[in-house]
Amino acid sequence: MSLTRRTLFRGALAAGGLAASGPGLVRSGRPALTHGVQSGDVLADQATVWARADRPSRMMVEFGTDPTFRRTTRMPGALLLPGSDFTAKTVLPQLPDGADVYYRVTPVDLHDSSLAGQPLSGRLRTVPRRAKDVSFVWSGDLAGQGFGIDTARGGYRIFEQMRRLDPDFYLCNGDNIYADDPIEPTVALPDGTLWRNVVTEEKSKVAETLDEFRGNYKYNLLDENLRRFYAEVAQIQQWDDHETHNNWYPGEILDDPLYTEKRVDVLKLRARQAYHEYVPINPVYDRENRIYRVLHHGPLLDVFVLDMRWYRDANSPDKQTFNDGGILGQEQAAWLKRELKRSTARWKVISNDMPLCEVVTDAGGKFEAVSQGDNGMPLGRELQIAELLTFLKRNRIHNVVWLTTDVHYTAAHYFDPDKAAYQDFDPFWQFTSGPLNAGAFPPAAVDTTFGAQQVFVKAPPYANASPATEFQFFGQVSVSAVTGAMTVRLRDNSGAVLWSKELTPQR
Repeated sequence: MSLTRRTLFRGALAAGGLAASGPGLVRSGRPALTHGVQSGDVLADQATVWARADRPSRMMVEFGTDPTFRRTTRMPGALLLPGSDFTAKTVLPQLPDGADVYYRVTPVDLHDSSLAGQPLSGRLRTVPRRAKDVSFVWSGDLAGQGFGIDTARGGYRIFEQMRRLDPDFYLCNGDNIYADDPIEPTVALPDGTLWRNVVTEEKSKVAETLDEFRGNYKYNLLDENLRRFYAEVAQIQQWDDHETHNNWYPGEILDDPLYTEKRVDVLKLRARQAYHEYVPINPVYDRENRIYRVLHHGPLLDVFVLDMRWYRDANSPDKQTFNDGGILGQEQAAWLKRELKRSTARWKVISNDMPLCEVVTDAGGKFEAVSQGDNGMPLGRELQIAELLTFLKRNRIHNVVWLTTDVHYTAAHYFDPDKAAYQDFDPFWQFTSGPLNAGAFPPAAVDTTFGAQQVFVKAPPYANASPATEFQFFGQVSVSAVTGAMTVRLRDNSGAVLWSKELTPQR
């Protein structure tokens, strides 16, 4: 059998101990990595690498373009300490652009460098400085509605389908955990069978303490498909509501009998700490540890990651006649306009964790996303989006595509000003795809304030279809360096392409 990059990498993973090293290692005299390795926020010359140990130790990191690790750079990395639940991130510097970089993390005792644990290996792909084909996958919603890891059904099997596409990176569009959704041993399915979950103490109740929020991330990392995927594919991570609580907004006081801590502003700080500890986001963006940011992926692509949760106004009937900060907040909205105008990339992908046109309701006649379904001129949060869309038109910012998840089905929407109540914008697309491993739901109503036309949708005909069905989805985006065209494919958990669209860039 001929040696390929893939087979060489698998050999390196085995040599690094990934096959033999998983969560729940027996504690010995040497530190051990407990939940695999991850990478994220990759640039042309640097990347962030993550690991967790079972005790105080230091990350020793080797990296280079040789999958056999015969020629590598070796550097001491971050400390793995109790204050961060023994997690840490190290930024790898001076990487070659547009290359597959192989890295290996070894935990080393803080006081005796001869006590080194078993290493784990990973791979990432750096951003090319010149035009080069780009491919990535996106989705969200993991372990929701009580559907956790059922090993007899293949666990989080959708991650294996995404891994086989060998994407340059993975964009998690939010709800990477369900902190408000306990995992019970079994879930009864409509066909009379049982979904049998792996269970842990921390996932057996809603997350209120910092350790319980951390436990949600550790739970997902019990899955072999997920750990393998994270070891091979760099991430761009976003969040939405379930990293804290369903439909939360700043200042909310919960009316939820499962919670003893009712103040969302207390819960969100614990949730944010756990998020920054457990996802491979670059450690520093600003004084607030914000997550909205832009990732430049060479001359063909910029990815704008929004935070439609931390800065939003309160959920309401969404009929305000003025922009009160909307779903982004004023500062983030100004940042987004500034960065979009500054972008020189051919394509500008906006990762919006909340959809623009699907009507997402909240209790008491309130609304959770942007639109409230009246199909008229912009009101409430729509005012902020209208202002942004007009800004794009006035400044001739073209080739903007929106990607979202949230609603637990897959769809394609074309926003046509000729069919809109508000018409001062250029046409654009929004693509929806999810969930990864959660209950799936029928399609939401579509608001036509911005002329949204539902060109494609696949969703179950009943609520809360389990991950045992075909109603689990992800999307794939490819950009051709030769033609500049973007192709969007909507796929299910078998990897099958359900629908695709090629978009020609406007010069």
